Parts: sequence; structure tokens; C-alpha cells
Amino acid sequence: MVDHVNFIQVDRYWFLTWTTYGTWLPGDDRGFVGFVSDQTGQLAPHNQFGTAPAAPSPNLRHSAEQRLKSDPILLTLQKAEALFDQFQETARARGWLLIAVGVMHTHVHLVIGVVGDPDPDKVLRDFKAYGSGRLNKLYGKPTSDTWWTRSGSARKLVDESAIEAVVQYIRKQPNPLLIWTRSEGRLV
Repeated sequence: MVDHVNFIQVDRYWFLTWTTYGTWLPGDDRGFVGFVSDQTGQLAPHNQFGTAPAAPSPNLRHSAEQRLKSDPILLTLQKAEALFDQFQETARARGWLLIAVGVMHTHVHLVIGVVGDPDPDKVLRDFKAYGSGRLNKLYGKPTSDTWWTRSGSARKLVDESAIEAVVQYIRKQPNPLLIWTRSEGRLV
């Protein structure tokens, strides 16, 4: 697919999601993504595309809450706008195509097109790292030493219908701070 505005040849599309520090812990009542011991004591992945999230675990959640270094971090409109500017800058600098952005109080969604086949976890880390840098510069480093949870989700979007479905999902997020799509611009 070619972006006729910027002439960026895109080979892969990724749906990236990550949460703010302390807002979606292991054991969460909504389920969670990560590795959890199964009935045999083996670590079972619940972070692969198509796998169900891990079941809620009040004991695990309580343990995670006890290890928090600060209160959970909630984003504001001003922080969402600073992140959006940084996401655009990061995408331009890397030669990536930003397709959609959703910034909510507790999490971020991006749809990104990339050239070649870079490691999606590195793409995710770049957005988180440069976003953190921008927030640190404007607001100082948080007490937790991080704005984000440790990792995030990078799901490959295999065709146009998958891309459109995820863009629609982002557009319909409840209580967003900022929603932007490449085709429509800033929606919220």
C-alpha cells in the first residue's frame, strides 16, 4: 500500500496498545495479558494473538498493588496532546506511517504502518520511550520512574479489513482524551 501524500511504501501494519503505570495489573478483574502458572505450575502465555486473557486473580492483583511505587498514572488532555505530537514526530523520523491514534486516561492505541519487517516490540518500545521523554521534559519524571506498564501489545494487521476494524475500534473508545485518524484528522 502506498501513502500518496507522503509516498511512504508500507510493508506491515501493527496495532499497538499499552497502559499507563498501575492501571491494569496482573490479576485484574477484567482479565489481563501476560504469563500465568497453569494447573501444572508451568507458565502459560496469555499474551499471544487469539489467546484468551488470563483469568482474574485477586491474590495476584493484591500482590501487584503492594509492589506499586506510586499511585496509578492517569493521562490528561494536555499530556495526550503532547504524546500525539511526539507520536507524529517519532513516526516521521522512523519513516513509519501513523494511521490512527487513541489516547485515553489509562491507555494508548496506535495503528502504524512500517517499512520492511522491524521487530514490533521495538516499534512499541520506541513510541513508549519517546512519549516518556516528551512527558518527562514537560511534566518531570513520575514518582514511579515510568509512565507506562512494562510491555504492551503489538498485533499484526494482515489486510485492509483488519486495519479498518481496528481504526473503528479506536474511534469508538469510551471517554477518549484524543482520537485521530489519518483519513479524518482529529476527531476528539
